[in-house]
Amino acid sequence: MNRVLLVFLAVLFTPAGKSEDVSGWFKGNTHTHSLWSDGNDFPEMIVDWYHRHGYDFIALSDHDILAEGEKMLPVAQIKARQRAIGHGAIPKCEARFGEDWIQRKMVNDKEVIVLKTLEEYRGKFEEPGKFYIMKAEEISNNSKSGPVHINALNLINVLPSIKDKTVDTREVMRRTLRAVAEEAEKTGKPVIAHLNHPNFQWAITAEDLAAVAEEKFFEVYNGHPGINHLGKEGVPGDEKIWDIANTIRLGEMNAHPLLGVASDDSHTYHGGDVSPGRGWIMVGAEKLHGDEIVEAMQIGKFYASSGVTLTSLDYTDSDRTLSFEINAEYGAEYTTQFIGTRKGATKDVEIGEVFATVSGTTASCKVPQDALYMRATITSSKPHTNPSYPGQRKQAWLQPVGWREN
Repeated sequence: MNRVLLVFLAVLFTPAGKSEDVSGWFKGNTHTHSLWSDGNDFPEMIVDWYHRHGYDFIALSDHDILAEGEKMLPVAQIKARQRAIGHGAIPKCEARFGEDWIQRKMVNDKEVIVLKTLEEYRGKFEEPGKFYIMKAEEISNNSKSGPVHINALNLINVLPSIKDKTVDTREVMRRTLRAVAEEAEKTGKPVIAHLNHPNFQWAITAEDLAAVAEEKFFEVYNGHPGINHLGKEGVPGDEKIWDIANTIRLGEMNAHPLLGVASDDSHTYHGGDVSPGRGWIMVGAEKLHGDEIVEAMQIGKFYASSGVTLTSLDYTDSDRTLSFEINAEYGAEYTTQFIGTRKGATKDVEIGEVFATVSGTTASCKVPQDALYMRATITSSKPHTNPSYPGQRKQAWLQPVGWREN
């Protein structure tokens, strides 16, 4: 069966009447940068951070490159990225892996460091069923409107980016997604592409995301502080973009809705805005491996988080009810908003309507009969431990349901 068709044919979450224990789902970040592109730490040090902080998988997604072959950086360039005296990447890496770990060379009278490839350090961290490193790339396109960055997960080969500011944003998206689909077909491996930070430089609108129906995943939360998560006057934030796009897709196009991803988009690990640990996904894969992780995401068996996790999650087609239990943090209070859009909605206030607000560690809501879809946003009273914007609270975002029965 064509893997893309799984998205349409699989039943979301669990069979009717059965609540699924999701406490053992796999935790992972799909958007991370290292010295291979514009991050400021060695990839093995970044993987080590996620490994030590309880993640099950990490996707290294440097811009337009995979950690393969030979890549050298001048020592001076590495030091210039540190942004803080006394927090250098080189001494920290040597302290962690030994003084003989880093390979130095002299090139044109300059000292350079040869970066480790994924295959050189993978064996230090990976363990079946416990930790997995996924090959990924941030395909960093340009368009008429600005950057169109798309993460491709579970790759074998580098996919070329489009650097043409005369090309329409939607065409850039379509061409990139075609390349991703061709890669999956050629390699026989499932590959997912998620649209990154739509409000970065205000480049991508909700209407753009709706129109390119081939794109089924986007970042509803990205931990980089410069991506304008909350929007601005006249421009919706990422959550509202989600609702506008899905209202158009389901109400006008009869297309698959967008599913929401949360990520770190971490670049900085020394000084400045130290960013790992802000956002992730929880995935109900059968196995901790790239193929199974991607296949689970393709059928919507995941949710996005910036600090709230669940112990159970259920959606039953028979009675159109979404219910879950939160893995409660001591002293935290939780508020869930069940959000969606009704058929025929046209006004801004009708798009992304709050159908119900529920307090507590368990919540349940039936999708209204006239709703195109319903999703849930859970917000903790606890502040985020490493916020990307002022006043940020820990949250989780559950995927839209109810649309399959329409």
